[in-house]
Amino acid sequence: MSILRLTFLGTSAAAPTLHRNVSGLAVKADSDLLLFDCGEGSQRQMIRYGTGFSVSAVFFTHFHADHYLGIIGFLRTLGMGGREEPLTLYGPPPARRILDTAIHLGVEKLAFPVDIMELRGGEVLQRGGYSIRAVRVDHRVNALGWILEENVRPGRFDPDVARSLGVTPGPEFGRLQRGETILLKDGSVVKPEQVLGPARTGRKLVISGDTRPCTALVQAGKDADLLIHEATFSDDEQERAVDTRHSTAREAGRVAREANVKRLVMTHLSSRHDVDPSPLLEQARAEFKGQVDVAYDGYSVELPLRADAAP
Repeated sequence: MSILRLTFLGTSAAAPTLHRNVSGLAVKADSDLLLFDCGEGSQRQMIRYGTGFSVSAVFFTHFHADHYLGIIGFLRTLGMGGREEPLTLYGPPPARRILDTAIHLGVEKLAFPVDIMELRGGEVLQRGGYSIRAVRVDHRVNALGWILEENVRPGRFDPDVARSLGVTPGPEFGRLQRGETILLKDGSVVKPEQVLGPARTGRKLVISGDTRPCTALVQAGKDADLLIHEATFSDDEQERAVDTRHSTAREAGRVAREANVKRLVMTHLSSRHDVDPSPLLEQARAEFKGQVDVAYDGYSVELPLRADAAP
């Protein structure tokens, strides 16, 4: 997987504001375009920020209205655009009941198949070059966080060593880079480990969804390149955060520190912090010394490839 790019479609909690739409995140993972949550207006945000509509799958964290109601219009838009290939929607129970209602809302039948799959914490989907794992988090309803983890990548290919072993540049180079053993014309055998450096760890992305600080998410997100964590409230709203099963910015920073992630991006902000999220940044940075940012609609992050060897 070469590309891992995120575009925030909506960063407001509960309701849209003048500056922020409700929850939605587009993730480009090589040729796949994944959508995490689909709040109202997500399709317009996708047009606005140029993500395209060729979505491979949609993953819902939970089924509060601000996280899923946009799927109704989005599916209709895909149908009008001529989509024919199936689309799979993933989420925690009761995904089948809620999403089936959304799919069949109105009189027009969708022009393409839609599959609904319910996942529970600990279940893993294997996709091309990466996996997506569901993690049970702590919210008022059944809710999941998502861990996208790139497969271990082969070590760096050394063309000079390959040539010294008699390998001709071209298709044979490619086969070795893909992990294949090749037989040369003189009968000698060249194995991938002779021309490849140590295997390299893949990138890791953690998406919290709506949750209180959660041990399960800390453990699953250990050493991630990026943690996207909700930060609905500030310190002076701690009691409300507990009552509504949300997190403060300081708590998001603490999760980032405990999980030893490289970077924290906070989202799902209360309207109180719509225009000026600087108090949230200050409070998170008091807990976490890595890079901390507050997302805004249209904010884009591209995760570079890791250079370190796999353990």
